[in-house]
Amino acid sequence: MKKSLVGLVVLIALGMTAKSQVKIGFEVSFIEPQAHYAEVQMDLSGLQKEYTDVKMPVWAPGSYLIREFEKNVEGFKASAAGKSLKAEKIDKNTWRVFHANANAVKINYRVYAFEISVRTSFIDADHAFLSPTGIFMYPAGMLKSPSIVKIIPYKTWTKVSTGLEPVSGKKFTYYSPDFDTLFDSPIEVGNQDVFEFEASGVRHEVAMVGGGNYDPARLKVDMAKIVEQGTAMYGENPNKHYTFIVHHFLRGGGGLEHLNSTVLGASRDQYTSERGYLGFLELVAHEYYHLWNVKRLRPVALGPFDYDKENYTTNLWISEGFTAYYENKLMLRAGFKNEAEFVSGLATAVANVENTPGAKVQSAADASFDSWIKFYRPNENSNNSTVSYYAKGEVIGLLMDLEIANATKGKKSLDDVMKAMYEQCKKLKRGYTDAEFKAMVEKISGVSFTDFWAKYVNGTASTDYVKYFGYAGINVKNENEGKSIPYLGVASRKIEGKIYIASVSRNSAAWEAGLNVNDEVISIDGVPVEAVIERMPAITGKKVGDVIKVDVIRDGLPKSFEVKLKANPNIKLVAEINPNATPQQVAVRKGWFGI
Repeated sequence: MKKSLVGLVVLIALGMTAKSQVKIGFEVSFIEPQAHYAEVQMDLSGLQKEYTDVKMPVWAPGSYLIREFEKNVEGFKASAAGKSLKAEKIDKNTWRVFHANANAVKINYRVYAFEISVRTSFIDADHAFLSPTGIFMYPAGMLKSPSIVKIIPYKTWTKVSTGLEPVSGKKFTYYSPDFDTLFDSPIEVGNQDVFEFEASGVRHEVAMVGGGNYDPARLKVDMAKIVEQGTAMYGENPNKHYTFIVHHFLRGGGGLEHLNSTVLGASRDQYTSERGYLGFLELVAHEYYHLWNVKRLRPVALGPFDYDKENYTTNLWISEGFTAYYENKLMLRAGFKNEAEFVSGLATAVANVENTPGAKVQSAADASFDSWIKFYRPNENSNNSTVSYYAKGEVIGLLMDLEIANATKGKKSLDDVMKAMYEQCKKLKRGYTDAEFKAMVEKISGVSFTDFWAKYVNGTASTDYVKYFGYAGINVKNENEGKSIPYLGVASRKIEGKIYIASVSRNSAAWEAGLNVNDEVISIDGVPVEAVIERMPAITGKKVGDVIKVDVIRDGLPKSFEVKLKANPNIKLVAEINPNATPQQVAVRKGWFGI
C-alpha cells in the first residue's frame, strides 16, 4: 500500500512536470476586419501526449448565460513543422489535435465577431474589441498554465488597451499567469482616445472608443473620487493598474466587470447633460465596486470557473444586487448625490420591486440560481414570474444595512460586513458560502438574521419599508395609499401605427378578462386606440368596478372583451429626512450614510 502511494505521488509529480513544460502563445491579427474576423494562431510546445484537446469557453464570467462562443469559430486546422496534423471536433467546444511525437504544434482558426455588447467580441473596419472567452482556446487540463499574447493591429490601427501585463521590450505583447486571468482581461485594439489618472496609488487608463462629448479633465477628477471612496471602504486597492474600456454608441449602456478592468457601454452624447453625466458615473461606480465584490469577495461557486457549463450560485443578489446598492453609497460619499437624493432613489428602488408581480413569486436566492435560464432569457411573462437579483438584491442590501446600523446604534453597517468578508476570502483563498455570509452579518450586528433570511432572501415577503427607513429617521409615504385608481394592467407598444399589448400584469383586470400579449387593440368603449392604453380617457375617466369593452384583433380575427376595472395595486413612495429624528435615529443615519 505504501509503495502504491509513493508510485502515485511520483506519477502525479511527473504529470505536473510535463504540464509545466508546456509553453502556450497566441498571436491575434486582423486580415479582414471589415468582414468582422480575427485570425488566431495558438502555439503549443513541450507536449508529451499523442494528442491534445483544446477547448473554447461557452460563457463569460459575470454574464450568467451559456453563449456557445464556439459557434463563431471557422477554419480550425493544426500543423507541426509545416505539415498538417489530423484534427477533429469531439464535442461542441472541443477540438482534438493528434500530434504523435511532435513537440511543437501550431493551431490556426478564425473567429467571426459582430455582436455589440460588453460581453461579446466585435470587430469592424474601425476597431476590434476582443472578449477573451470568445477568442482564446485553452488546452484541456491546463487552465493554470501561463501564456503570451501578441496582438498585431490592422494596418491603420495604432493602440491596444488591456489589463494584461505587457512583456518588456515587445510591442503589443502581453503575459497572463493563467487562463482565468486571460479570460478576465478584455482587449481593445484600434485608435481609441486614451487618457490616464492616478487614484489610491493605482494608475488608471481610460480608453474611449467611438467618439463622444466627454471632458477628459472632468472625468479624471470625478472618476478618481469614486475609486478613492471604494478603496477607503475596503482599506486597500488590490491592483497595480486598472483599465476602463468605454464603447460609445448612438444609444447604449451596460457594463461588465473584470479582474483589473471593466468594459462600459455609453451614449456618446450623454456627457453634456447632468443626468447623463451622473448616469455614466453611476455605471463607473457599479463596475469599479466589483473590483472587490465578485472579483475577490465572491460566492464559492464563482471561481475557479468551469468554462464548459453553468456555475450555479444562490448569491448573485449579493454579487450584483449589493453592487447596485453600493453604487448609490459611492455616489453619495463622492459628493455626486446629496442625502435627500440618496434616500429618494432608494425609496424608488423599493417601490420598483414591490410593483413587480414576480417579486411575490420568485425569491432572491432562486433568481440568482436560475439566472442561467431566466434572467438573460426574458419573455412576455417574466415580470409576472421573476424578479431581478439586481433589483431585489439592492433592496435587501438597503434593509440589511439599516438593520445592522440600528442594532449597533450606528456603530456598524453593511460596510463592515463586506470588508470582513473580503478579508476572509483573501485569507481562505476561496469564496464564501451563504451560511458564512449570514454568520458574518450576525457577528457584526450582534443579532439573529434567521427571520430576515427567511423573509427576504429565501422568501418573497413584502418589504416593511416604513419600519426600516424609520430606523434612520426617514419618513416614507405611499402617495397612492387610499386612492382608488382604475387600472387595466397592460403595457403597450406601437408598431407601424398599430397598438399591441406588450405585457399583461398578473391578477390585473386584463389578466382576468383574458387579454393577451400581441393582441392588436382597436378600440376601448368604442374609442379608437392611438396612444398609451392606460392613459386613455376611456380608462382614466372610469371608476374601479366599471366594465369597459375592449376590441382587439388576435391572429387576424376580431375579438371583444368585457373588462371589469380593478384598482391600481402599485405603490409610489416619497421619502423625506425627518428633522425631528431621535438621537438614535440620527446616529443610525450617520452610520448608514458613512459621511
